[in-house]
Amino acid sequence: MRMFVALVPPVEAVEHLDEFLAVRREAAPFRWTLPEQVHVTLAFLAEVPDRALEDLVERLARAAARRTPVATRIAGGGAFPNPARARVLWAGLGLDDVGRTEVGRMATGARAAASRAGVAVDGQRFRPHLTVARLGRPAEVSSWVRLLDSYDGPAWTADTVSLVASHLGEGPRNRPRYELVEQLPVG
Repeated sequence: MRMFVALVPPVEAVEHLDEFLAVRREAAPFRWTLPEQVHVTLAFLAEVPDRALEDLVERLARAAARRTPVATRIAGGGAFPNPARARVLWAGLGLDDVGRTEVGRMATGARAAASRAGVAVDGQRFRPHLTVARLGRPAEVSSWVRLLDSYDGPAWTADTVSLVASHLGEGPRNRPRYELVEQLPVG
């Protein structure tokens, strides 16, 4: 099973971002992320064997319980790998130093829990972000990054870690369909 561990912003925060982007989307032929799929990936798990799922959930629950809820907001933005040759446009999280450290520890804990459950963790160095669009080919997106840098959404508390199954090609327009498997309280 293909899965990821994530912080999922509340509906109100996602709707606020969606309204901000809605009037601007037609200006770019990007593949925009559906609002119900906006999240911060803490750990990506390309292949979770059924036999490892129960252990994974238990370990993720313990890891989440060791962390502290974090006050945050969707704010700012950027592009991967960079604005000059972007493949991904993203919004950031407004975090103070303590929040940035705590969210980093949530990611480290989720990745360690997966590894200890025998599940390989994919991905590179953790950088908290919410993918808002994907580009078919590299493009210059500095103006979009400046636009996202001006965004500052409503405050919310990251107090739940979600384990989500991703079913490729089963969602709208052949996108993945996400299925919430487990919500684990932080703290």
